[in-house]
Amino acid sequence: MKFVDEVVITVKAGDGGNGCVSFRREKYIEFGGPDGGDGGDGGSVYLQANKGLNTLADFRHVRFYEAGRGANGFSRNMTGAKGEDKIIQVPIGTMVYVEETGEMIGDLTEDEQMIKVVQGGFHGLGNLRYKSSVNRAPRQSKPGSEGEIRELRLEMKVLADVGLLGLPNAGKSTLISSVSQAKPKIANYPFTTLYPNLGVVKVDAYQSFVIADIPGIIEGAAEGAGLGIQFLKHLSRTSLLLHLVDVAPMDESEDPVQSVKIIEKELQKFSDELGERERWLILNKVDLIAEHKRQAHCDEIVKKLKWKGKVFMISAATSLNTKELTNKIMQTIEDKAYQLEQDEAQEKASSKD
Repeated sequence: MKFVDEVVITVKAGDGGNGCVSFRREKYIEFGGPDGGDGGDGGSVYLQANKGLNTLADFRHVRFYEAGRGANGFSRNMTGAKGEDKIIQVPIGTMVYVEETGEMIGDLTEDEQMIKVVQGGFHGLGNLRYKSSVNRAPRQSKPGSEGEIRELRLEMKVLADVGLLGLPNAGKSTLISSVSQAKPKIANYPFTTLYPNLGVVKVDAYQSFVIADIPGIIEGAAEGAGLGIQFLKHLSRTSLLLHLVDVAPMDESEDPVQSVKIIEKELQKFSDELGERERWLILNKVDLIAEHKRQAHCDEIVKKLKWKGKVFMISAATSLNTKELTNKIMQTIEDKAYQLEQDEAQEKASSKD
């Protein structure tokens, strides 16, 4: 399931260092003369693709990036140091546009691919540069030029790592708003989600994943009923499914066990492969159950389902246990990515043999 993730940032290249005005004052040099050195060039700003990133989440917090300024020149014809370049890591698949004009200036499609987005300022000239036969003691120098500055729009099509499953009103939208910056429509009635909502969950620095809230699937979805059918095919692209179930429904006639079985049936009818996809059972709204009864109630649901996979008890509304859930998801995604790399490396080694 691909969505567009975008952010606008400002990048500023370093200014060039100023040239120096200086004259030699050495004891045994009779006439001395100018010896002011040039300044250093300003640093440039680059974007570099990094396969370890999969979202633009980190740019939500830092929007301004600046390269180093070139140092001023020194006496004795010493040139100032060049400003340090700024290299910004972005996910593979990031497209770079000039915000003001909409011009596309780069598309980073390969790991470690790099593009320069703003040029550092040119160094200033010291007074030694102006010495001539008619001007033996120049007192003029040239300042460094300013580095370029631009507003850039970074845009990428992201693939959802995690898909949320569940009957309408299971709490999917509440969960995605609790663990990410996404703001889906939330209300205490079914079918508030009419379109997929995408949230980028930031776990730690350079650790994030994409979670998609799928419109509620109802019985008969595999044959075209309800809103979920058009999105069922996209779930096969996610690496993990979270199956949310309301453990304390307002309507006492609703059975959480039956709610899970309805979704399982639709998944199996739509695709055997999707039915076998790794799926975690997320028992939501446990805050509505008395704490001393909570564990036993959830254990009974798991027992009736004969559930063999991972189970989490959470409250999306109060964020109970949601941090532990996102940490476990991140670990699982990274483990799968590592295993995939190992398998690919082994396959390449086998093909060479």
